[in-house]
Amino acid sequence: MSVHKTNGSKVTIRQLLKMKAEAEKIVCLTAYDVSFAKVLDDAGVDVVLVGDSLGMVMQGKDNTLPVTMDDMVYHSRCVANGLDRALLMVDMPFMSHISPEIALQNAGRLMKESGAQIVKLEGGSEQRDVVNALTLNGIPVCAHLGLQPQRVHKLGGYRVQGREADDAERMLNEAGVLEQAGADALLLECVPADLAKKITDAVSIPVIGIGAGRDVDGQVLVLQDILGITPGRAPKFSHNFMAGAESIQQAVSHFVAAVKTKTFPQDEHIF
Repeated sequence: MSVHKTNGSKVTIRQLLKMKAEAEKIVCLTAYDVSFAKVLDDAGVDVVLVGDSLGMVMQGKDNTLPVTMDDMVYHSRCVANGLDRALLMVDMPFMSHISPEIALQNAGRLMKESGAQIVKLEGGSEQRDVVNALTLNGIPVCAHLGLQPQRVHKLGGYRVQGREADDAERMLNEAGVLEQAGADALLLECVPADLAKKITDAVSIPVIGIGAGRDVDGQVLVLQDILGITPGRAPKFSHNFMAGAESIQQAVSHFVAAVKTKTFPQDEHIF
């Protein structure tokens, strides 16, 4: 299966909602520069995420916490220059959305200075007022539940979230709270597959998963992971699509096709 962009078919939030309704899988990958952004766009990736993962992937940090707003604006502007079809999603970095007022200022920068079309922020029901404020001011929001890398020290490391019944129930409730507050999409990271399915079925907004099973509305991975160039051990939920591919472009196209045809993730990628 080969997927290519079509002129005039810019991906929008409304289109993501339609894809959920029609059970068409949403494909998302990270990018941090214009060259890879072009590769992803040409391959038919629906959403390109400029993640604060750039702190680890591009800057060699131990976690995402040192990433600044200036870092996000710079990399997002570079990526925006390489996109024609894909929707551009940009992370709100650590401490950039601790109040509605601060979130509005920082999200406004991402929209105005870098070309972001939707911002993503970590946090549960405590982010209700922030999400609502952004929504009321015309800024689309993707909420982020499950493993939240910006809380790595509080969580005690990078661990699957929602295994216990109380935690699962709380996460399910938080998804509803964030949708009600105005979130346009939801990202679930490192969540058991059965819980991810319950959340996906319970909300009307698109749910994109990373390590969240196959029953979510879409899949996202870090680009370097699917190219097999991650330092150290690759995450359980990822797969090296460069294996057997003749080029980076072909590897990305294989990922797009695998998500669209529901052949990724496989059982070994699921918690």
